Amino acid sequence: MFPGVFYATLAGFLGAVASTSAKLSLGADYLKGVCETGLRTWGEQRRFRQADETTACDWLHIPLRLLCGGMLFTCNAVMWTFLAKALRYSSSCTQATVTTTASNFISSAFLGQLIFGEAQIALWWVGVSLTFSGLLVLQLGRGPQQERRRSTVVNKDE
Repeated sequence: MFPGVFYATLAGFLGAVASTSAKLSLGADYLKGVCETGLRTWGEQRRFRQADETTACDWLHIPLRLLCGGMLFTCNAVMWTFLAKALRYSSSCTQATVTTTASNFISSAFLGQLIFGEAQIALWWVGVSLTFSGLLVLQLGRGPQQERRRSTVVNKDE
């Protein structure tokens, strides 16, 4: 059970990273703004510049967007690999799916706050709490009757 939960959690996190990469690569000049802020911090932009003068950020955001697009496809491919492993090692496909979804929601919230400064409303957190409650019910719901039924099926096949 533990490898399945681990792979499902990792798949959810990679899904959140992939969607964040998509938002960065296709978003409206977010990378250009980050580049300009970074250059100002590092001191390259401290000198006075003319309005028609181009900066490194006018062309640097294009390779950064391409890099984020590459991360999108890479993270999606690895995410699907880990999801397949989670389905293989989990006791049920429902457990793997719910764990992946919960991991994705939480990872998306933290990445959104960290990178974009987004704040989630209370209703969003209520929904995530309900998702976690469902996850707990699924993981703790395997009682002795289900274990007996599963061992009976295994014995009949022998």
